[in-house]
Amino acid sequence: MDLKIPLKLYNTLTRKKQIFKPIEPRKVKLYTCGITAYLYAHIGNLRTYLFEDILKRVLEYNGLKVKHVMNITDVGHLTSDADTGEDKMELGAKRERKSAWEIAEFYTQAFKKDLKLLNIKEPNVWVKATDTIQDQIDLIKILEKKGFTYQISDGVYFDTSKLKTYGRLWPRKMKLKAGARVEMVPGKKNPTDFALWKFTPAGVKRQMEWDSPWLRGFPGWHTECVVMSMKHLGIPFDIHCGGIDHVPIHHTNEIAQAEAASGKILANFWLHGEFLVFGKENPEGKPSASYGVKMAKSKGKIITLENLIEKGYNPLTYRYLCLTTHYRKKLQFSWSAIKSAQNALNGLYQKIIEIKSERPAENRSPLTKYYQKKFLEFINNDLNMPKALALMWNVVKNKKLKIKDKKELLLDFDKVFGLDLAKVKKPKIPEEIKKLVEIREEYRKNGDWKSADEIRKQIKEMGWQIEDTKKGPKLKKL
Repeated sequence: MDLKIPLKLYNTLTRKKQIFKPIEPRKVKLYTCGITAYLYAHIGNLRTYLFEDILKRVLEYNGLKVKHVMNITDVGHLTSDADTGEDKMELGAKRERKSAWEIAEFYTQAFKKDLKLLNIKEPNVWVKATDTIQDQIDLIKILEKKGFTYQISDGVYFDTSKLKTYGRLWPRKMKLKAGARVEMVPGKKNPTDFALWKFTPAGVKRQMEWDSPWLRGFPGWHTECVVMSMKHLGIPFDIHCGGIDHVPIHHTNEIAQAEAASGKILANFWLHGEFLVFGKENPEGKPSASYGVKMAKSKGKIITLENLIEKGYNPLTYRYLCLTTHYRKKLQFSWSAIKSAQNALNGLYQKIIEIKSERPAENRSPLTKYYQKKFLEFINNDLNMPKALALMWNVVKNKKLKIKDKKELLLDFDKVFGLDLAKVKKPKIPEEIKKLVEIREEYRKNGDWKSADEIRKQIKEMGWQIEDTKKGPKLKKL
């Protein structure tokens, strides 16, 4: 498809939508921040990975070849942004009485399972922080040689006052003072300075620690991502993604190290997904005191994908829900919202089944090209999935479109939506349901409408809906 509609993406770095042009023609180098593998990912985390998957699919839909790198943080992510507190991996190991390595492997595999259930494409390259320790030490040595570091009692720190462009990712009005974001670690020169290498405290035996030119210890979280992205994608690369919470600290500090070491910006485009927040009701459907609060492990208020599955929801229902809100807007989660999403997805699957079962017309509708163009306009306008989704439903309902055209359009759109429409099949009707339908038809013939309604209710309780048509009863899976 060559409709020549440019792809525009909102670049946090420039604070505006820009036409995206890859550094190498037709090739895109993409880095997305992965999980810290100490707990299950919650659906707020997964919203970010869904937005990144949509981005990747849109790039591919535009005919671009994507090299996608994602990291696994398995060391160095402390419980505080102040470079204090315990390493989350060591904390997880204590909590579950396992080794930090076992914890990392277990939650990495759990994360990969979630990605598969959500139909999120895996990256081309997975990279663990613990596999790049020497590379991280080498980067810190470069920064040290260039005068960007200093050493205090608990580690080696980056001196942000030495970099004039520090904070280039921040919103223009943002100003950071000591205590506003972090408490001042004794010996730190500036509140924005951050640890490059943390020393193992005296008398403490860590499971994950390494020798270094300074003292035995472990790398800082911000150093890990710089090294892992540059190692596999070079510098600069095309796009760096993550959650909106990474803007003021993590991604700012990645940019600072890359720029101090190489004189180059780490990535040309920076894209960030907004938070998932709690809606107006709790799991019991009652008003929630958490309304508007973001989902976060630190607050102890999380819902996992497994929680949704246990309640009977198709994992792709959550994917559908995320498509209904633009990635740069907060998404309110509530049980009524996820239920509505499941009903909509089931309705879409039913329409697909009906379309596949009808005999297609041979001639094509002139509306097809119009819909293809509108779809590309929406997705290329900073990934506007809500409008693209509305367009898809317009295709479903448009009586002027031929059946063949509907099928082709919906399957084409699904290359971006990722709802597995091509795999939807007519569900097999259980023999028990078939017998109940026959009994109900006898009641209807005899005018026993009360008994017929009772059978209808029974069928509905068993997960099927019956619709009476001129050609006879039709069944639909709920």
